[in-house]
Amino acid sequence: MSDLSTNTSSSTYLDFNALTRLKGEAAQDPSKAIRQTSEQFEAYFIQQMMKTMRESIEKSDLVDSGNMDMYQDLMDKEVSLQMVKRGGMGLADMMERQMNQAQTLSTQDALRQRQPVSMNAPALPLNPPREPMAIKPAAVEAYRLERPNGFKLGDKP
Repeated sequence: MSDLSTNTSSSTYLDFNALTRLKGEAAQDPSKAIRQTSEQFEAYFIQQMMKTMRESIEKSDLVDSGNMDMYQDLMDKEVSLQMVKRGGMGLADMMERQMNQAQTLSTQDALRQRQPVSMNAPALPLNPPREPMAIKPAAVEAYRLERPNGFKLGDKP
């Protein structure tokens, strides 16, 4: 399935030894490193998403402690890694496809695939002229206000 599932949970984006190993593997086999990097990025993304969701929940004063936050972060990290091992959200797959596709294209090929920008397109005005809107007479009558001294809005004093 994936190389992340064969590694221990300590070989993550937070483990410097694992990152050094990944760098060495990337020099030997870039496609293998792409998969591992994509999975680690997805795990980090899921962990940050879970952290943000937890911050949106109001905390109780009964269980408020710094240790609780540390253990919650560790649990979020492990849950995110397990989610990626089971398929995750598909972010790693999408990134892997994109990076593999980018490897096969040279810079010149990628530039040729871009759509040319037309120089004959009309420029958009920075401050477009404003046109008055027509108001129906019935709408004017509906918003007519009466003043306490007997004058109606629109009457000249």
